Amino acid sequence: MTTTSSDGQVGFADLDLAPEIQRALTALGYEEPTPIQQEAIPPLLEGNDLLGQAATGTGKTAAFALPVIQRIAREGKGKGKGPSALVLVPTRELAIQVSEAVHRYGTDLGVRVLPVYGGQPIGRQLRELQRGVDVVVATPGRALDHIARGTLPLGGLRTVVLDEADEMLDMGFAEDIDSILENMPEERQTVLFSATMPSRIDSMARKHLSDPVRVRIEREAPAPGEAPRIRESAYIVGRSQKAAALGRLLDVESPDAAIVFCRTRDQVDQLSETLNGRGYRAEALHGGLSQEQRDRVMGRLRGGTADLLVATDVAARGIDVEHLTHVINYDVPSAPESYVHRIGRVGRAGREGVAITLAEPRESRMLKAIERATGRKVPLEKVPSVADLRARRLELTRAALYESLLEDEDLERFRVVVETLGDEFDVMDVALAAVKLAHESGGAAFDEEEIPELAPRDRDRDRGDRGRDRDRGPRGRRPQRTSPGMTRLFIGAGRSSGVRPQDLVGAIAGETRLSGRDIGAIEIADRFSLVEVPEESADDVVRAMRGANVKGRRAQVRRERDQSR
Repeated sequence: MTTTSSDGQVGFADLDLAPEIQRALTALGYEEPTPIQQEAIPPLLEGNDLLGQAATGTGKTAAFALPVIQRIAREGKGKGKGPSALVLVPTRELAIQVSEAVHRYGTDLGVRVLPVYGGQPIGRQLRELQRGVDVVVATPGRALDHIARGTLPLGGLRTVVLDEADEMLDMGFAEDIDSILENMPEERQTVLFSATMPSRIDSMARKHLSDPVRVRIEREAPAPGEAPRIRESAYIVGRSQKAAALGRLLDVESPDAAIVFCRTRDQVDQLSETLNGRGYRAEALHGGLSQEQRDRVMGRLRGGTADLLVATDVAARGIDVEHLTHVINYDVPSAPESYVHRIGRVGRAGREGVAITLAEPRESRMLKAIERATGRKVPLEKVPSVADLRARRLELTRAALYESLLEDEDLERFRVVVETLGDEFDVMDVALAAVKLAHESGGAAFDEEEIPELAPRDRDRDRGDRGRDRDRGPRGRRPQRTSPGMTRLFIGAGRSSGVRPQDLVGAIAGETRLSGRDIGAIEIADRFSLVEVPEESADDVVRAMRGANVKGRRAQVRRERDQSR
């Protein structure tokens, strides 16, 4: 059975949701269901299994969470202290987000929810599970750990949800998921959501779902002739000229609010200082900030007292700024998925957004990989010249004067100055001198040096960029150089233990805030492995992996001692 979208206007009241849930949605500002919610909620309320294809940001969390909450409210809690529903997600960040959403929707119904993930003290999880919860939102590795301990009983489960299933498979969780599902009651409702539907997802659905309703929500395409919602462009710039090029582009673009993505924490700090020195209101956001500092930064950005956020991918995950107009990649993202995720923050709700990428000549191959993955050409453009910048600044001065004249502010008190000077000079000369003063007060003397025009390289021979070939070559051969912004970790498990790249990705992602796309090159030797992770996250990964299992066994994890190569 496959549902189809209705042309009629559908509200949450039409979906047979409980009054308490409807009140919670109204309080949260939800006005009408999204397409995935319209299509998924009715069959889920009827108890059907469901196979849904929908991208992040389409509202799929509410699509499965609302029926789960309602079923708990109507049918009562599960047997014993075990949960009634288990939601499996690929990362701890998503576990927190889904858990918070379930809490918001189910507050009036008293639904208890617990996120379970690695990198968090297990003692708290054990206490909460012992007290009893209704919904557990977990990463597969930590869920399996609790099942093995006997602290996550599955006998009372009525519903299991696999969210972002394709991402979980990419991270090596296939065996964990199979093991978890095989421990569940046969009489259950199983829900699977995935952004893509490769054959392995279809195989998983055939194995674990029973006659599922199939729902597929395509991304909304622009109407014929309609301008694209995201204007993409790239500029080839030398590393030493990047900050100057960024400043010039910001001057020309004049964004209302922008995020500039950098690879490392140090780069974020240095660039934000540079931008503030040029007169921009820039805020730094990275893993070195406390939650209080992070909240303060986001408050300034949302409140309009800052217009630039300079951030790392990891730190910026989960943030949402409604008036964001520009996303700028200070370096080319090493994975096309990261590029798509970054630029997807703009161009929403019919508004045009701008995505700009600064690429060094050696990064042109990565740009081409992005184009192949997205099916779109990213136009290469020239960095604005000094003449372009002067013209733009003159236009801004003209616009400011025009606005002042239109608003008819208290100009009369300046008449005496003009009349006095007019006795000695031509009035046009007086006006020109006044415009010159206004123009130069806006910082027109900055940035008078031309930025060299560079050509992209056809082939990137620098192997330092983060290749996606996880297992590098012959036994014992190490990458020539750690990728920019990355550091290598030594993990004391290798081929002789049956370790594969996906096992390492899954273990790290399951215990930390990183996702599969954050992890760089992986080399597997007989007795150890080397894994690239973002420099700013390296110490957190080492701490989180202490006591964690890799392929069923404990393994030493530390920074690689020699990273000079």
